Amino acid sequence: MSDKLQKMKIYTYPSSVLRQKAEPVSNIDGELKKLTDGMLYTMYSAPGIGLAANQVGSLDRVIVFDLKPEEKDVRKPCVLINPEIVEREGTTKSEEACLSVIDYSAEVKRNAQVLVRGIDIDGNPLELEADGLLAICLQHEIDHLNGMLFIDHISSLKRAMYKKKLKKILANKE
Repeated sequence: MSDKLQKMKIYTYPSSVLRQKAEPVSNIDGELKKLTDGMLYTMYSAPGIGLAANQVGSLDRVIVFDLKPEEKDVRKPCVLINPEIVEREGTTKSEEACLSVIDYSAEVKRNAQVLVRGIDIDGNPLELEADGLLAICLQHEIDHLNGMLFIDHISSLKRAMYKKKLKKILANKE
């Protein structure tokens, strides 16, 4: 990644781009590489462990992630194009937050293990068997590509309470 990269705008709830379904990528070119480099830079700057393209305003079906973003010497950035969950197993609950959902986290029920297929930035097929934090991260980011947020997995009461809290936060920023 170049030092000339600029942090991209991360769209936040209730922005409509977050509710749009991302389109499959058919051409891996310089523009896509530029997008993924910018997404990684933005994710590390935020800081976060994952980012989906629609969070930065692109409707390309692309996610980036790195489970150790704060440890620069052990970073393992991953780009996954056209990711799809092809197998799911078990259930787990864990606390989730999101760069697009400001000042909020909640316990979310997810699959404990997933098998995800996609392609890497070089166009090679990629298959990830994941559990733990990686499984949660992949499901969270793929949800984004499908126009869903983690708050869609919580009760309507908790979601309503968050919307009320968000109105206050946004009113105080004006």
